[in-house]
Amino acid sequence: MTISAQGIFTFRRTALGLSASALAFVAATPAQAQVDEIVVTAQKVEQNIQDVPIAISAVTGEALARAGAKSLEDITSIVPSVTFRKGTTSANSAIVMRGVGTISFSIAAEPSVSTVVDGVVLSRSGQSFLDLVDFDRLEVLRGPQGTLFGKNASAGLVNIVSRGGTDTFEAEANVSGTTDDEYRARLTLSGPVAENVTGRLTGFYGTFDGNLKNTYYDKTVNGYEHYGARGVLDYDDGSSRLRFIADYFKADDDCCAEVTGVSRGSAIDNELGIVPRGEDTRDVNQNLITRSLDRQYSFTLNADIDTFADHTFSIVTGYRNWRNTEIRDGDFLPRPLAPLPDQLAGTDQLHDRGTVKTDQLSAEVRLASPQNQPLTYQVGGFLWYSKNTQDFTRADITCSAAAVDPATGAAPCNLADPLTTRFPTATSRSDVSFRNWAVFGQATYAFTDALRLTLGGRFTHDSVSYTHTRAPAVDAVTGLPGTGAGLSGVGAGGSIAGGGNGTNTSRGSTSADNFSGKAVLQYDVAQDVMVYGSYTRGYKGPAFNVFFNHTAPTNSTPIDPEKSDSFEVGFKSQFLDRMVQLNAAAFLVDYKGFQANNFLLLNGAVVTNLTNAGTVRSKGFEADLTVAPTEGLTLRANAAYADAKVRRFNPNPLTNAQDARDGTRLPLAPKFSYTIGGDYDADLGPVKLYLSSDWHHVSKQYSDLGESGPIDPYGIWNASVGVSDPDDKYRLTFMVRNILDDSYVLLNTSAGQRLMIPRDADRYAGINLRARFN
Repeated sequence: MTISAQGIFTFRRTALGLSASALAFVAATPAQAQVDEIVVTAQKVEQNIQDVPIAISAVTGEALARAGAKSLEDITSIVPSVTFRKGTTSANSAIVMRGVGTISFSIAAEPSVSTVVDGVVLSRSGQSFLDLVDFDRLEVLRGPQGTLFGKNASAGLVNIVSRGGTDTFEAEANVSGTTDDEYRARLTLSGPVAENVTGRLTGFYGTFDGNLKNTYYDKTVNGYEHYGARGVLDYDDGSSRLRFIADYFKADDDCCAEVTGVSRGSAIDNELGIVPRGEDTRDVNQNLITRSLDRQYSFTLNADIDTFADHTFSIVTGYRNWRNTEIRDGDFLPRPLAPLPDQLAGTDQLHDRGTVKTDQLSAEVRLASPQNQPLTYQVGGFLWYSKNTQDFTRADITCSAAAVDPATGAAPCNLADPLTTRFPTATSRSDVSFRNWAVFGQATYAFTDALRLTLGGRFTHDSVSYTHTRAPAVDAVTGLPGTGAGLSGVGAGGSIAGGGNGTNTSRGSTSADNFSGKAVLQYDVAQDVMVYGSYTRGYKGPAFNVFFNHTAPTNSTPIDPEKSDSFEVGFKSQFLDRMVQLNAAAFLVDYKGFQANNFLLLNGAVVTNLTNAGTVRSKGFEADLTVAPTEGLTLRANAAYADAKVRRFNPNPLTNAQDARDGTRLPLAPKFSYTIGGDYDADLGPVKLYLSSDWHHVSKQYSDLGESGPIDPYGIWNASVGVSDPDDKYRLTFMVRNILDDSYVLLNTSAGQRLMIPRDADRYAGINLRARFN
């Protein structure tokens, strides 16, 4: 269902009326409530979010649960500055912030938006799309964070912090189900383990059938099965605080099939047996179910030790292991087709299977001064190692001629005819290593109680090396050379005539040194009003374009680091006795050596090419408003405007990649997005009532560089109603997602021929029961 323009106008007019009424109510109501204080570690020490001169959105675990957020994909509706690039598997999904992010299939490239879990930087974007289970808070740091966090944070950072143990025994159980057949369960136990030691253990399971129908197998797809566990041990003797975390996560997703949204010609339309309905299409007909299989586990040790002169010595070390297997139908058809008499080419069958394995080990040490003196500072060092391997096989079926099927008008390949049908295939093996070390420091000096200056710097050394092996494509039946869609007839080393080494192996290594830093001046205009201005240099390390069809010398040229220069001014304020909190920031960020994905054709199939695309600029503003006019009622509004464009595009001359013209908007960079909503908790005597609702709007955006693949604007309205006993030991919550049943897409590829339809594009309802024991 698509809502009308009149419907949207009516809703917005109502929302504006409610907002105006709320503000009038605030002005007329005596101070009875205050906006909750949130403590963050955005500068690696605990601070009130209102005292940190960075544009931050912080969401507590309770607020995430209330909003129905289950993974990082869901934060886009909570933090308007963030968008999400949903890939066919988690390995090629990405976070985009202020219109900037790295979208790449290369395993020798890192994200522009970093994800940090309990102090440990994740190596690959795909690692971060795990379920948000039992986390204390989620902090979104907008803009470059190259000083204290450094690694792959040239556009921003998401910091996730776990909940710890409790001094008394607690248990919590959650079970939920939805009308579209999603079922989830979670059990948490927490309490003292020994003297000065507390612990927390959480186990979870979730399953979802999906939101699309694959008619070939008569099966619902785009669903998942997830399960795992997290354990936390905390030790605190007053002078030393240690935390050990271990977790395990496994996922089996039959996600993410893409629907055919527009006609591909009568013959293919008949083959599909589906009437394309644009963003309302919910059926596919594919003889391979696209799947993403994830397994990861990790161990993290954090230590904070009070040492000489009230300083704190901190150690953060962690190991993570991630394995991802993607199984993908790349032709989106039930069978391969030969060309018809009036066609030059048919439609090859293209099936992929690839497995990525990542091992990462990191360590960081820091020394922080006391925070109650005019000069505060911290210095530290960072070490990092990551090893990534990928085994990838592409298998095609192609034919030169076949009899026409009168039922569809297409010519399906005769798999038993060796004269007309071939089975080209190839397999690649990639090994990539990242090494990184850095030293950093940051200091803040208070000239007066109101005026403070912060200076910081980080020196980073990065090195990347790779070995990629792939033989020319051959026929799987005869062993003879043979190419097909997305398959090259040249080995990974490239031909001698083309400047390669004439072998099946390509090798390379590169390194880079960088100094990034920041300067921030902040001033307290009043007791609860702070203004600031900052300059920040961001950095992301060098890369290589290592993917299945990597061929030297075209792809063996190192990709230079990505650097960003950010200028930001903002203010953070609370007034009316802290009933109202208003934070805002304006920014301008220039990126040089922007690492971007281009697309080109290889034997009729689209393949990717990562390159230093040139320079881009993102400029805009953000505002976050929270109002607590009376006890139990919280109103919130967040808005973001980001004009993210290519300033000068430099296509790689070796690849002949399509030029994204200067001045075009970056992909997945809506100019304007906002969220308005509210929560109301009421004590009705025998029961407590919990109401929550929000409206999230995203303006028009594009799927790929060059403003291709337009995505229409959309708005989603969600709401929930909960009831509990007076002590909130038992809470029953009813929720509805996408109340107006407004369909939308996440990606539009090949002018609507491939559309990615998210689950929330359809209305569904659910119920959750939570029980607490102590």
